[in-house]
Amino acid sequence: MNESNKASLQTVFFKIDGMSCAACSSRVERVLSKLPGIEKAAVNLAVEKATVTFDSTQITFNEITKKVQDLGYRVITDKVDLKITGMTCAACSGRVEKVLDKLPGIASAVVNLALERATVEYYPGVITVTEIKSRIEKLGFGAHDSSDNAEIDKEKQAREAEVKRQRLRLLIAAVFSLPLVLAMALHMLGVMGNTTELLMNPYLQLILATPVQFIAGWQFYRGAYMVLRNGSANMDVLVALGTSAAYFYSIANILRHSHDLYFETSAILITLIILGKLLEATAKGRTSEAIKALMGLQAKTARVVRDNQEIDIPFELVLAGDIVVVRPGEKIPVDGVIVEGTSTVDESMLTGESLPVDKKTGDPVVGATINKLGTFKFEATKVGKDTALAQIVRIVEEAQGSKAPIQRFADVVSGYFVPTVVGLSLLTFAAWFFLFDPGNFSRALVNFTAVLVIACPCALGLATPTSIMVGTGKGAENGILIKGAEHLENAHRLTTIVLDKTGTITKGEPEVTDIVSLAELTEAELLQLAVRTEKNSEHPLAQAIVNYGKKQSLSLEDPETFSAIPGHGVAVTIDGKQIFMGTRKLMKIHNIEFESASSQIEALELQGKTVMLFALDNKLCGLFAVADTVKDNSAQAVDALKQMGIEVWMITGDNTRTANAIAQKVGIKNVMAEVLPENKAEKVAALKKEGQVVAMVGDGINDAPALATADVGFAIGTGTDVAIEAADITLMCGDLTGIVAAIRLSKATMRNIKQNLFWALIYNSLGIPVAAAGFLSPVLAGTAMAFSSVSVVTNALRLKQFNPYKE
Repeated sequence: MNESNKASLQTVFFKIDGMSCAACSSRVERVLSKLPGIEKAAVNLAVEKATVTFDSTQITFNEITKKVQDLGYRVITDKVDLKITGMTCAACSGRVEKVLDKLPGIASAVVNLALERATVEYYPGVITVTEIKSRIEKLGFGAHDSSDNAEIDKEKQAREAEVKRQRLRLLIAAVFSLPLVLAMALHMLGVMGNTTELLMNPYLQLILATPVQFIAGWQFYRGAYMVLRNGSANMDVLVALGTSAAYFYSIANILRHSHDLYFETSAILITLIILGKLLEATAKGRTSEAIKALMGLQAKTARVVRDNQEIDIPFELVLAGDIVVVRPGEKIPVDGVIVEGTSTVDESMLTGESLPVDKKTGDPVVGATINKLGTFKFEATKVGKDTALAQIVRIVEEAQGSKAPIQRFADVVSGYFVPTVVGLSLLTFAAWFFLFDPGNFSRALVNFTAVLVIACPCALGLATPTSIMVGTGKGAENGILIKGAEHLENAHRLTTIVLDKTGTITKGEPEVTDIVSLAELTEAELLQLAVRTEKNSEHPLAQAIVNYGKKQSLSLEDPETFSAIPGHGVAVTIDGKQIFMGTRKLMKIHNIEFESASSQIEALELQGKTVMLFALDNKLCGLFAVADTVKDNSAQAVDALKQMGIEVWMITGDNTRTANAIAQKVGIKNVMAEVLPENKAEKVAALKKEGQVVAMVGDGINDAPALATADVGFAIGTGTDVAIEAADITLMCGDLTGIVAAIRLSKATMRNIKQNLFWALIYNSLGIPVAAAGFLSPVLAGTAMAFSSVSVVTNALRLKQFNPYKE
């Protein structure tokens, strides 16, 4: 092997998920070994790791990982959030993203200009976080690890430091620019005198303009140099080019003893642009307030029982299994289960529900919620990054750092914008100098500078991410967790929503709705016997009767004998009397007449209720109707969805009669009944094939495939972890009105983004031809450009006032 080949050899290691036996690892190893450029490949099943030596001139690491994925396995990646400082416009963020994407070992990189953050997914065995940061710093930007929650404070400090720096630069620029502005004003007004003559002195103007150009404006030169060195261009290039042209042309004219000086133009431009950056930095700090607000919900200390003593410790030190004591008015520090005491808890900060929730022994409690009344003890089950609050913060952070499909438009435009603008400005200069006003260099220069400055694409890069940040943050405040910007965008396009019945439309907990006495027994006597009959049964319907009896404080004595008859009911003996309770089939088996009550039974079943028959000493004595009752706001939510023009379907495994009864109660006409859990995803896919944009709403394990199949999957937060993990949007409140709120929020956010894109583009679309035609001075162009970013961020902040639960 020659020396050049040795130099191009690289050895990497990476973890592979999904290998179940030696055949798997052998297959991966064999396939990798046959790839061109692979010198050696070894796959270790025990540690699920591959070590590969390859020639980087023949094959890339990404091609290797793609081959592993093509085989059906997953290459494990890690993720890091980096705080990026020094970016000024979309061209900067686009450049960083492009460079990161080309690095070996980077799976994906998303750079968010508004957040000033890069979310990088990488292969730990190939590249390190230090190497990633180093590459960003070579581009001329700062990079700091922000994956830790403590970075919230660091980000705040960095933001405040940036505001201070811009404030100082603005002060320097304003102090030295003011005399130049005054000189221009006096000259335009025709006011002559010693003051005017002094201020118009070319050497004084040079002395005043120089600190503005090279102290306050040094950030633009530095930024321009760094991006040009890497073969790109951004806003800094346009500002540096435009102001330098005015500044150095003025120096040339001093040397030629000409009075055509434009020092005030370059100085005022820099001052205005710095003012815009200061206002933008201040406003951008407010867009991430949702994360800060969520972090602020966390209790700072916890009172735990250790060595039979109650001690106060920082909440970070609470361990799973600790017994935590919470008194009235205190925040619950971590997630857990109550082991002693009762209380009511305000969970509004997480679920959006304003009413406090009653809690008793065995009930779960969530960290950051507020204990209202009683003192209780609970066992900590989830601490640190596993708590519900930490998961919510993570979801919101990831959503705010993600890109919506609509942002691709802005990214594409921004990528071509700066080079195009430089070309247009040079064309403008040439047209004026050679055609419209031949030989008038000053006029051509002024129009050249105006085109350069008005066209800066700062606002375009901020248009989408600022709205996404505020929108996802607003969702979190209202118990709507949106996992990515694409889901927030897709929600506004929905045409069809499929609702699972049990636990979504209904409460998911059967309740006794009717007790019908058919003999001399009173309802109270009938219920007492039924509670004792069903006490030892584990069937959900039986438990509904027992729970109903508990609320009535009835006796829960065991029956003398008990026998469960699967699929039919139970047979017991109480006080020496034989009792049967269950289905009509059970009555038939024991020759108990029930046809006389058929009309009453059918009437109850037509209402979507399950009827249990009660027979005492071979005589039908009563009927018990049990139903999974509809949630309070289900009908209201369905009506609101239909008013939005969305087609609503209900899907359930229940029989058609029960399903139609529930659907009728909430106003749903489209029903898919008797659907097996494994077929729910197929039904959703079928609707998608019809051209519908489909959302699936569910709360159970069997809903997960359908949630993943839908264009947007909604999980009811009271449901299972599996459903919540599979969903795109999680509703913490467990209420269908959350779906309506999420769609309203999506529509409001998309409307806001389109407004931002309009304002961002209108400055450029109208400003460039006006500036090229000579009707826009560089100072006015600078003012418009500086405030375009501010207007976009300010418009995005209007979303903070939006209430998704109101029309």
